[in-house]
Amino acid sequence: MTEERHADHYSYTHYANATTARSFDQKRFGGPIGGLVAADQAKTLSDFAGRIQNRRILDVGTGTGRAALLFARGGARVTAIDASEQMLEVARARAAAEDVHGITFGVGDVHALDFPDGSYDVVCCLRVLMHTPRWRLALSELCRVAGQLVIVDYPSTTSVAVLESIARRAAHRVGVRTEAYRTFTYRTIVDALTHSGFRVHSVRRQFVLPIAVHKAIGSRRFTTWSENLLNRMHLLDRFGSPVTLVAERCASS
Repeated sequence: MTEERHADHYSYTHYANATTARSFDQKRFGGPIGGLVAADQAKTLSDFAGRIQNRRILDVGTGTGRAALLFARGGARVTAIDASEQMLEVARARAAAEDVHGITFGVGDVHALDFPDGSYDVVCCLRVLMHTPRWRLALSELCRVAGQLVIVDYPSTTSVAVLESIARRAAHRVGVRTEAYRTFTYRTIVDALTHSGFRVHSVRRQFVLPIAVHKAIGSRRFTTWSENLLNRMHLLDRFGSPVTLVAERCASS
């Protein structure tokens, strides 16, 4: 797919919609399980980014700005970009409503980041690689502009998410409007990061059971109990998804 055709891809058109942008947070993070997902994501980002006071952080695919606001509250100097102006409008409104400063919002494309090499201490990119048309190019761009750390996430091929991914991609091929995301193996991501001069430092997997199952049940108690049990059975490390990892630039790069 050429750069000129990226704008026609569903990952651009789906979010270039004011209604989608306004409803995104409620759909993703609403309800008891959505709140659990949000809290876990915030803890993971805080743990992975480490000290962020006065650090330069780039949040790519910021969406409604959840990660950007987290970093800015910690004293980081944040640049937050997204291909959707509609999503950015929600992010700007949220930052203003919560009186969070230190964020520069702007339109940008993960396939061609308009920043110099190594210009940010930390580059964060969530829920993008699974959708973006050219994920290898996207990941190489994230690594190019990161001076120290890259934080990304992806749905795992070894999880139940692979079944939904196959179904959505099949539906997309026959003309059904859907977010036909891809899944990844850990080795695929590691190899791509290594190619760009980064090595994985830490990995966190979120759920063994699909998030959709937890949301359908709607009980934080059940989610916490069942996932703790599955973790004790050593299933989380093998089947957990989504996977969030932080990679650091190799000293020789």
